[in-house]
Amino acid sequence: MSLRSVFSRLRSSRKTPLDAFKDKHNPARQTNDWRYYLVSFLVILGLLLSALWLLMLIWYQLGAYNPITWLAYALVIGLLTSLLLVKTKPKLASKIINNTFHRSFKQRTIVTWLGGLYAAVWLLGLGWFFSIEAKQNRDWMPEVSQRVAYKRDAANPDLITFINVRNFDWHTDEDATAHWETRTVDMSKLSGVDVINSYWMGPLIAHTLVSFRFEEDRPLAFSFEIRKEDGESFSALAGFFRRYELSLIASEERDIIYTRSNARGEQVYLLPVSHLQQSEVRSLFESYLIAADELNAKPAWYNTLTSNCTNIIFYMARIVSGERLPWDYRIWVSGWLPNYLYDVGMLDANPNNSGQPWSMDTWYERAHINPKVRGFDNQANGSRFSAQIRQGIPIPPLADSQAKADAEAKSAAKASND
Repeated sequence: MSLRSVFSRLRSSRKTPLDAFKDKHNPARQTNDWRYYLVSFLVILGLLLSALWLLMLIWYQLGAYNPITWLAYALVIGLLTSLLLVKTKPKLASKIINNTFHRSFKQRTIVTWLGGLYAAVWLLGLGWFFSIEAKQNRDWMPEVSQRVAYKRDAANPDLITFINVRNFDWHTDEDATAHWETRTVDMSKLSGVDVINSYWMGPLIAHTLVSFRFEEDRPLAFSFEIRKEDGESFSALAGFFRRYELSLIASEERDIIYTRSNARGEQVYLLPVSHLQQSEVRSLFESYLIAADELNAKPAWYNTLTSNCTNIIFYMARIVSGERLPWDYRIWVSGWLPNYLYDVGMLDANPNNSGQPWSMDTWYERAHINPKVRGFDNQANGSRFSAQIRQGIPIPPLADSQAKADAEAKSAAKASND
């Protein structure tokens, strides 16, 4: 044996008790150990979360009864388990692998191969996810079977004729007589905007609709919804995995609000947005026309977090109103949208110009639709339903100028926060 080999073995020999004692009381060593465990924890957490995402993608895209689902599950879970076993129990993993292949593999080699194989499988799943395209031609449920379209009058661009405006007669939450109608509205007659929140799963989650008011005409409501296939049900988790196409519905209020407040028994609230100019209302209305054009040209996916019924409206409204609608976490917690509007001054804290401002609790009490339309005859005129759901709610006038709208909104926001 050469002297070089002897010195090499001496350098790599086990530490003496004195060395171990020094390491134990060495702050730098302890810091390195702390960082090592933190990095290891983050790596393991990242692996678990990435595997969970991939497994859920496979589940929601292929379904529980597809044999490919279970083969993919076995592959992903097997790779992840092997990788974690090598990292946490290297001696046991090496023994199992070496006994299986009848040769000696180093831990680093095993980790490299398993990590590379897992990364390849995960990237393959990611590529598959982005390759899934939304479609227009599926067996849709009746209430989302048609796509709204429109035409402008050649002589008067303010006259918009909508095709496929929904006006169903709802008998139960699942049974309705279908009516798809054509309706013409005059954008020069726009007089305001109402936000409707329908709570269907606790106080945090609500479906948000927008209804446009017109002078001497009944309102027209718009709703971004999932385009469910026949027999399909909604899952918030599935909404993260390109499971539902996005649909824009233009509807009469006696249909799209009645079905929630009366047929389904959801708790529905109507909130008139204050301190807007007609130009802002008109621009928001035009945004819905653009959205209809885009969805008709190319279908899009619904996403529970980034492309849902609430934040799509916020994105469009912010283009119109800019900094008057600051970013806020409540944009993603749809049930708190009314509180957000109240705090930024878009829901008037003093709607009657009286000395006693309205609290948010008062707004919720006055804006609650369900008691106003309990037992409503859905065969009645649509204008009657729209009038009933606005009982006891002051309808704000449009602002004369941008400066006045800004000033009033700031004053309302201050009053709401006092």
